[in-house]
Amino acid sequence: MQYARVRLIRTAALLVTGCAIAAAFIGRSAEAEAPKKKLSHEWREVMENHWQIVSSGEAPETTDAAEGTRGACTPGMVEVKGKMRVTAIGDELQKATCTNWINREFPERCASFSKERWQVVRDKLPTKDMHFCIDRFEFPNRKGEYPVVYVNWFEANTVCKNVGKRLCTEEEWTFACEGEEASPYPYGFDRDKDACITDRPWRAFDPKAYGNKATLVAELDKLWQGVPSGTQPRCKSVYGVYDMTGNVDEWTQSSVSGRKSILKGGYWGPVRTRCRPSTRAHGEAHVFYQQGLRCCSDAP
Repeated sequence: MQYARVRLIRTAALLVTGCAIAAAFIGRSAEAEAPKKKLSHEWREVMENHWQIVSSGEAPETTDAAEGTRGACTPGMVEVKGKMRVTAIGDELQKATCTNWINREFPERCASFSKERWQVVRDKLPTKDMHFCIDRFEFPNRKGEYPVVYVNWFEANTVCKNVGKRLCTEEEWTFACEGEEASPYPYGFDRDKDACITDRPWRAFDPKAYGNKATLVAELDKLWQGVPSGTQPRCKSVYGVYDMTGNVDEWTQSSVSGRKSILKGGYWGPVRTRCRPSTRAHGEAHVFYQQGLRCCSDAP
């Protein structure tokens, strides 16, 4: 009798275990077979956990020949030389010459700056000689390719080092964008929503989507509103450098004391996206869906 009771208990236990295993298997199968939302773009992993929409670009030598602004720099780069207007308070003086605000709350956006009023202020500022080379496009620096995103500041430094360059300083980046005239936008004094990829509607992000690569890629695809590098012909600075405002944020090396990791240019959303503003709020390990980079090097 006792032996029969033990057998009955063991049989029941096996049945329960078997049901649990079956249920788990069915659950996994259902999960595996559940239809996945189709992505708008095809994404590929670049290096380790950096991401780019699959695309093909133009050879740097072809672009250099067409643009004619390479100077003495290596293929794919632009020589930048001139006198930069320097101020310790960054964008504040320039903001005082805005004549038509879109909104004054941070991140403030100005539709038009007074060129005449800014010239009076600008000409009183000290100058600094600048001479360096900068990538014509956002990394990977090829016309027609989408920029690589989801890169932190440490990784951006490594990426540039691996291609024989370095991360731009924020001053280098600013000067390549604004030129000697120190214009608010790379193309002038009036904000043009059609020149660069800016002012697109903000989309809410999911903080839980960054736990694994599958959900991360789906999140990147959902949020993406950028374009391939160099496809906006008017989004170009006086030196011939493209997409310096809008499209993706770009990491730089701080030119002043304090936090080293500085983002420049803004991204496709409704943010400042001017040459002078700098985003100084994020640490070196910060990584997000719209963060990219471009590289610089010393002038030959």
